[in-house]
Amino acid sequence: MMSRGLHYFVVLLGCLLLSACSAVSYQQQREVNQLVDAGYSQTRITLEDGGTLSYWQVGQGEAKPTLLLVHGFGGDAQSSWQQVMLNLAHDYHIIAPDLAWFGQSYSHGEANLATQTQLMQELLDHLALTSVNLVGISYGGFVSFDLMVKDARVEKAVILASPAYLFSDAELAKLSQRFAVESPEAIFVPQNKAEMRHLLAGTFDNFPWYPGFIDEQIYQRYFAQWQPQKRSLIQTLPQHRDQIANDVELSQLPETLLIWGENDKVFPLSAGLALADTIKAPIVVIPDAPHGISNEYPEIVTRAIKEFIQ
Repeated sequence: MMSRGLHYFVVLLGCLLLSACSAVSYQQQREVNQLVDAGYSQTRITLEDGGTLSYWQVGQGEAKPTLLLVHGFGGDAQSSWQQVMLNLAHDYHIIAPDLAWFGQSYSHGEANLATQTQLMQELLDHLALTSVNLVGISYGGFVSFDLMVKDARVEKAVILASPAYLFSDAELAKLSQRFAVESPEAIFVPQNKAEMRHLLAGTFDNFPWYPGFIDEQIYQRYFAQWQPQKRSLIQTLPQHRDQIANDVELSQLPETLLIWGENDKVFPLSAGLALADTIKAPIVVIPDAPHGISNEYPEIVTRAIKEFIQ
């Protein structure tokens, strides 16, 4: 989702800018400048399938633990992790990629979880990394868990608001009912700015008012592209859930920490508690928090990551 800075910035710009100006582009560049000032650089690599993977990085070549930050739906690395990236920049080697069909990344492969995991492995190979710690939120948590199962390079993992493989078809149906839609892809792949607003309302608690013309800018920037691929990513999740369930060996999983919002409407806290019990992982519960905890509670998330990794 969009970074916390955008939430507050659009309120101010609504009073200052004409509708022809792009408040979202302005804020995006402002956040890019903040990351560059903190030492980050953005790089693109050509994938084996001919696609492109974009990622942010800081601290490479230094004797620091490596963290791979994997974002969720509705955003990219920068918009999902902005403040967390700034908070962690001095203590870790941070890699924050845009998943395929988000941000500046795309793949010619099939739009499913296996492709996302493969691309993360390609990135680790490209960077010649022999060990990495994962931090994944929501859909990025699914990717991270799949990578935990498949790749021995993962040392530790932090999963935010994502039930891994422990969700049923019935629970997906309940998710759709909570958002009053027919299917999960109707939630996460909005077709217009009104549907986008509905998603944001169910994901954040403190998303402030801003002028209506900015809705279209946000929709075009974060939601309008690659819609068939994004729908496929959601529709094929049950298939890959079942595959992970067959492949996972609980005794072989790396040490894992869970972080969850108490009032998560997307994946309720009960799902986090069930996952914690199944994989024997500690869980940090943020009181009254919604699903978008990396944006709304970056300080708590940062502190929990640091304490767990160190």
